[in-house]
Amino acid sequence: MRSIASGLLAVAALVTATAAVAQREYPERNISVIVPFPPGGASDITARLVTTKLAERLKQTVVIDNRAGANGALGAQAMRQAAPDGYTLLVGSIGVFAINPALYKNLRYDPQKDFDLLSQVVRTPNVLVASPSFPANSVGELIEHLKKNPGKVTFASSGTGSSDHLTAALFWQKTGTSGIHVPYKGGGPAINDLIAGHANVSFQNLGAISQHVKSGRLKALAVTSDGRAATLPDVPSMQEAGVKDLVVYSWQAAAAPSGLPPAVKAKLEAELVASANAADIKAKFEAIGFDVVASNGEQFAKFLAAEIARWKSVVETGNITAE
Repeated sequence: MRSIASGLLAVAALVTATAAVAQREYPERNISVIVPFPPGGASDITARLVTTKLAERLKQTVVIDNRAGANGALGAQAMRQAAPDGYTLLVGSIGVFAINPALYKNLRYDPQKDFDLLSQVVRTPNVLVASPSFPANSVGELIEHLKKNPGKVTFASSGTGSSDHLTAALFWQKTGTSGIHVPYKGGGPAINDLIAGHANVSFQNLGAISQHVKSGRLKALAVTSDGRAATLPDVPSMQEAGVKDLVVYSWQAAAAPSGLPPAVKAKLEAELVASANAADIKAKFEAIGFDVVASNGEQFAKFLAAEIARWKSVVETGNITAE
């Protein structure tokens, strides 16, 4: 009897030790973070900032993998097909998580079913920016210019169905104007063409363009927040500029393929939240106009459900389709 009891205790000790080792072992190797847009946009900036601290905390290298296309859908599909082991993550935008499900009829991923949602990391308003050579210097001047030149002003966006595209569509609806939508494969290329004067105006994430505005490479006409942004205090809100009910916040979030081991998921959630809230990282986010949200997976799931419903209504009302 004593030998049986001793054997059971030994087995229990072995199981406990094995579980402890398994938990300690994650992560054993490099972690890949898919950013479904080119370098330079808000998703890329968010991923690079938060994973700097994540790598430090996990004591492993975190590699950014930029995979652009279809408003982030290509990168999201690649992440969905990866093994749910915690070594492939996604940092993407509101478009990837909340807009694509309404925009694409044959979308090959469902963010609510195919993803383990980890954290809504940051949010930021959009800014109506113009190329320095564009003649309009205010929202009023832009509206006047659009009405005098229908179908001639180009509105660059980070992709069809992105928050900057849909914000432009709302702007046209609210002001009775129109423009030419020019989708790019991410915010970075769109911003570069604005700076170069190859595109006229755009609604870009504050966090992605604040430094360009401060340096004079872009001029800001208005922000889509409910008040002025602390990062650009001299730029009026849309409400101040005379366009009512145009409040839009873009956001960036992190997810993994559905089916993560519970211990791995819990660790990733906790470490992402801690990384985004780290004093040095938070200060860098705030300096460029991002508000740190750092929600956990459960909070993000509730928020995402509401956002999907909201943007589905916008897409259907505007009869917006993928180009």
